[in-house]
Amino acid sequence: MTPNSVPGGASASIGTVPVLSARGLVKTFGPVVALDGIDLDLHRGEVLGVIGDNGAGKSTLIKCLTGAEIPDVGQILVDGEEVDFHRPQDARDAGIETVYQTLSLSPALDIASNLFLGRERVRPDFLGRWLRVLDKRGMRREAAEKVAMLGIRTIQDINQVVETLSGGQRQAVAVARAVAFGSKVVVLDEPTAALGVRETGQVLDLVNQLRTRGLGVILISHNMPNVFEIADRIHIQRLGRCAGVITPKTHSMPEAVAIMTGAMSLNETFPEPAPSRGFEAPAPLKTPTEAERG
Repeated sequence: MTPNSVPGGASASIGTVPVLSARGLVKTFGPVVALDGIDLDLHRGEVLGVIGDNGAGKSTLIKCLTGAEIPDVGQILVDGEEVDFHRPQDARDAGIETVYQTLSLSPALDIASNLFLGRERVRPDFLGRWLRVLDKRGMRREAAEKVAMLGIRTIQDINQVVETLSGGQRQAVAVARAVAFGSKVVVLDEPTAALGVRETGQVLDLVNQLRTRGLGVILISHNMPNVFEIADRIHIQRLGRCAGVITPKTHSMPEAVAIMTGAMSLNETFPEPAPSRGFEAPAPLKTPTEAERG
C-alpha cells in the first residue's frame, strides 16, 4: 500500500506532487530500531494526522522530517526534490516549521519579540547597519499583521508579555510564529495537550486556517476525537513502522485504535454486532380460579 492509498479505492491526493515526502526512512539508536522503512506523503492544503502508542516512532519520524535527527537510510523530498537536513535550520530554510509541545516561547518577552525570536531584524538605517539596533517597530507591525491574518481574535495587544497569556493564546502565538516563516509545511506536536475545551477549539480553528491557506499540516496527537475531526488522512505508527494510512471516512476511532495496538490489521474490519432481540416482557402471572383454589 502506498502512502497515498486508502481502503476502498479512495485517494487522498490533493496535489500532483507532495509538498513533503519520505521514502524508506530508517533510524536506529544502538540496538533499538526507531524507524523501520517509513514512507509518508503530505500534500498542500492537507492535514495529515500521525497517531501511535508511546514508543511507536512518532517523535523520531517528525525529528527526521524537520532536521532534528538525521535518518540512517532513506530519502526526504520537498516538492519532489531530494533534500538533506542536517539541522533544524535546514528544514526552516526549506519552508518547514515545527511547533513543539513545549512551544519554545520566552515567557518574559512580548508576543512580537517571540514571533521574531532568533530571527530579529535590524533597522534599515545606519543605526541598524553599524550598531545593529533592532527594528522593534517594524517587527511589532508585522507581528500584528500575521496575527490578524490568521484570524486570532483572542490576542488584543501585540505588546502583551507571553507569561500573562492563557494556554490557548500561547499556542496561538507559537502557531503564528510557524506560519510567519513556514511557507510550505507546519508540524504541530501535541498542540492541544493540557488545554481546555474552549482553547482546544481555538487551536483546531487555527489548523483549519492553515489548511485553507494551502499549507501542509502534520498533526501529532493522542487526542483521537481531535484527529478524526480535523485530519484528512491519518498515518498510524506501530513499533517503528507504518501500520496503515486511513481516513476518518473509511475507519472509525475504535478501528484506528485497534490497528494502532495490533489488535487488527488495516484490511480487517470489526465484526458486525449481533442484532438486538429487544426487551421481552415476562408473561403475566395467572390468577387461580375459585375452583383451583378449592
